[in-house]
Amino acid sequence: MNSEKAVIDELTRSGCREFIVCGGARNAGLVALLKEAQGLQVWQHFEERGAAFFALGRTKLTSQPCAVVVTSGTAVAECFPAVIEAFYSCKPLIVISADRPERYQGTGAPQTIDQKQIFGDYAARELGDWCGLRPLHLNIELEEEIIESQRWNAEVGSFHQKRESFEVGAFRHFLEEGIFRGVLVMVGGLESEDREEVYYFLKELGVPVIADPQSGIREVLGHLVVSEKVFKTNLPGKVLRLGEVPTGRFWRDLDDKPQIEVLSICRNGLPGLARESQVIRSAVGRVLRGFGDPDPIGDVNDDFLRARALEAKREELLESHPDSEPGLVKLLSIYATTGESLFLGNSLPIREWQEFAQRELPYAGVMANRGANGIDGQLSTWLGATAEMAEAWGVFGDLTTLYDLAAPSMLSQVEQQGRVAVVINNRGGRIFERLPRLKKLSQPQRDGIIQKQKVDLEAFARMWGMDYLKISAREDFDDFTPGERTLLIEMIPDAKETEKFWEAWSVL
Repeated sequence: MNSEKAVIDELTRSGCREFIVCGGARNAGLVALLKEAQGLQVWQHFEERGAAFFALGRTKLTSQPCAVVVTSGTAVAECFPAVIEAFYSCKPLIVISADRPERYQGTGAPQTIDQKQIFGDYAARELGDWCGLRPLHLNIELEEEIIESQRWNAEVGSFHQKRESFEVGAFRHFLEEGIFRGVLVMVGGLESEDREEVYYFLKELGVPVIADPQSGIREVLGHLVVSEKVFKTNLPGKVLRLGEVPTGRFWRDLDDKPQIEVLSICRNGLPGLARESQVIRSAVGRVLRGFGDPDPIGDVNDDFLRARALEAKREELLESHPDSEPGLVKLLSIYATTGESLFLGNSLPIREWQEFAQRELPYAGVMANRGANGIDGQLSTWLGATAEMAEAWGVFGDLTTLYDLAAPSMLSQVEQQGRVAVVINNRGGRIFERLPRLKKLSQPQRDGIIQKQKVDLEAFARMWGMDYLKISAREDFDDFTPGERTLLIEMIPDAKETEKFWEAWSVL
């Protein structure tokens, strides 16, 4: 017990006050110790993969470390997806794994694998070497001893992240040249503390902006926000990226457009492109404060005129196909403004939200997992990030939901008043149907990629004690009544209407 207590004391002094425990024989001492602690928040889960994503959600909300405590063997490996997401998102996720003593290593004994470096370069392995901008893995070798633990008071210190130094000279030169070449700003996910700084900077700059929903400022930038379709044939000379890697296709297409100069300002310092570009590694707000007020750049009225014309055509399509997937997403986005927070699942939901969701009313808080763009652990992350929030909304795809079926086991530990989980059930990974390189495949080949399914989500809701509402047409929203229990909305768009919408949208 001395080694367990020493590790926990060291972590709490470094600012970690939240732990989520997954009980087992090898880590029983750690679990018992944390359950007796005063001054800590201790959550409990039976499944390590979901627990790690729940802990990741806590770091997203608080920007403070949260530790998941697991037993030995493959239980540690279950944390790997969340560790990867935390690495690319620069979140202080901590994994504490119990391990068998050194004499068991390499023997093939039960519950014994090589845990020490299981996360490779994705996680630091010593608290003293940890910058707080990536995950930390602490592996503790434990003997099977009698467990004795009694009440104790945790002393929680302050959490400090290492700040990167930067200079704004290249940034200033980038924008000055933009007066002659044309600048487009692409805003990905932003930390809440950066959003106000980015908002005022962009209002001063006055150039077109493609803003992701998780930027948190998409609905307040007014006419500056445009669709990426505006630049399908009318390419900008420069692209300034602020925050995480953007959601839309236009960013990926920049790999094949080396003539467009790109500058990224982001926390992880990674360019997000497989070609030459500039990167400033820092919190976006810090860089913009160091830059000062920008000078407005040139006359870009043509871009805004094209954007308004495209918006009018988009609204016509949405009105003429109200029960299509984009049509229902548009209506859903209006209802979601009643919530206190919004979490968007990866793949199709976040892309459709960016293009078709309402832009008049801001959302109280928008979050997503965008570190590696995977669809696993999304519901668990949402529950962790909104654990104390009433009226928390989450929007997910059907395959995303199937990836995380155990997540609702945490509902008994979180706020459920007004909580709404929306599953857009289009019977598989329909985003793949729109990839040009898959068009020539046979139907059996496409079906293998789409992963079609016919799961009964009403039974899923009943299993976890959630209320349930099926929406397949816009008038079904009339029955929307959130209450004291989590409401699961299964949204099943009209497949034929959706197909007609995408055919018309593709030629705009």
